[in-house]
Amino acid sequence: MKIGIISFAHMHAYSYAAVLKGLEGVTLAGIADNNEERGKKYSHLFDTTYYKNVQDLLESDIDAVVVTSENSLHHQHVLAAANAGKHVLCEKPLATNLEDMKEMITVCEENKVLLGTAFPVRFNTPIQQAKKMIEQGVLGEILAIKGTNRGTNPGGWFIDKEKSGGGAVLDHTVHVVDIMRWFTGAEVTEVYAEIGSVYTNHPIDDCGIITLEFTNGMFATVDCSWSRNSTYPTWGDVTVEIIGTNGTLKVDAFSQKLDLYSDHDGVKWLGWGDDMDAGLIEDFVNSVRKGKSPLANGFAGMKAVEVALAAYQSHENKTPVKLNYS
Repeated sequence: MKIGIISFAHMHAYSYAAVLKGLEGVTLAGIADNNEERGKKYSHLFDTTYYKNVQDLLESDIDAVVVTSENSLHHQHVLAAANAGKHVLCEKPLATNLEDMKEMITVCEENKVLLGTAFPVRFNTPIQQAKKMIEQGVLGEILAIKGTNRGTNPGGWFIDKEKSGGGAVLDHTVHVVDIMRWFTGAEVTEVYAEIGSVYTNHPIDDCGIITLEFTNGMFATVDCSWSRNSTYPTWGDVTVEIIGTNGTLKVDAFSQKLDLYSDHDGVKWLGWGDDMDAGLIEDFVNSVRKGKSPLANGFAGMKAVEVALAAYQSHENKTPVKLNYS
């Protein structure tokens, strides 16, 4: 199988490329990037062909692409790949508005290509164990979930709203909302949000508290922020606390770590557990091979972004926003 990567604008492109290079029967067949310096750098690093134009990559004999461009370009790149008959794994958020996401899903369906959303947290062992416990009824009826996704400010195009579509609320809400939907099979019916900009000197949101109501009667909160400073031991966290009628379960997705305290390096976390990105890429490759939907498809990506967009609307209007969950 031959897979290409569209843009190294997103930092996850590096880890995805590393996984692809290590998979048996898979070739990283090219990198397309309009930033010539960046594109040539990573094409050389991963020993593959550099394409300055996306269309040139799509006209090659690749089977699929991973889209890791700026958020505002996801729509354009996914449509181009789908129209070229290539399967697509798109970095989250799937796009920056609802109409673009609907079109992306439709065009991929029309061209009979798979569309996956990059939600690597689904491939984390503690998260997967929590899902099994919920499915087995260990916690009883789920009453509420508290989730966090708090990280460091990535800077660059992430704080340019024209390219990112939004700040921390868009960047981090989607991961946690996806896990909540995946755990329960329930859809969000109402969103209320309070959003701020307190950690950066840029006119973009860097923190938010979001309250959600679901079709199954459950409610949830999401703490999404870029509140971790530059000396924090890792880029951030993903945690969920699940409250059920039979018990409570706390999950820290990144707890598979060693704490290093060094006079030279300060405090660091050394991860010894899951490579969530590897799980994500392996799932996508297996989906292409078998012609089945990836674990997190385009619809899952759209539903998560829909909640983030409603959060911005709620904050602007100072009122809860109802969602059409049908």
